[in-house]
Amino acid sequence: MTTLLLVRHGETVDNVNQVMQGQTQGQLNDNGIRQAEAVADQMAGRHIDVFVASDLKRSFDTCTIIASRHGKPVVTTPLLRERDWGDFTGMFIPDLKDKPWPANIETMAHLKQRAKDFMDMLRHDYPGQTVLAVGHGIINKAIQSVYYNKPMHEVQKMMNAEVRTLEL
Repeated sequence: MTTLLLVRHGETVDNVNQVMQGQTQGQLNDNGIRQAEAVADQMAGRHIDVFVASDLKRSFDTCTIIASRHGKPVVTTPLLRERDWGDFTGMFIPDLKDKPWPANIETMAHLKQRAKDFMDMLRHDYPGQTVLAVGHGIINKAIQSVYYNKPMHEVQKMMNAEVRTLEL
């Protein structure tokens, strides 16, 4: 059985400014760095075999801070990228409230397939190992939705730098 320590990246400049980041790189702010360091402290005594992150900067940087305490590299994967928000990317979130969704937003089916593919990759590549993976709010929610076989709205939102454990 593979143990997944699923983490959401630390707080970013765009989180604070309520900007829809989607698949943009993002930049941790000072609080986000402190949050990642707190997770690193929390995980310092825990055996972790592999560190995996989304290939987007905000997740990679969070994972690098955590992995540095273990002296291990970070493996990246686009499977952990945040949902592609299409034309909503870069927009002020409160302005989107009643706007019709553009056709180029990543579908829920595609998002959940990426989540399934990510878990299948972990089971295949890291059987019996403990993997700490840093993703994003919506992809992490999709992973849990698939894992628990629940609709997305029934999965509680992860806060920045929150850790949840799944046994795959």
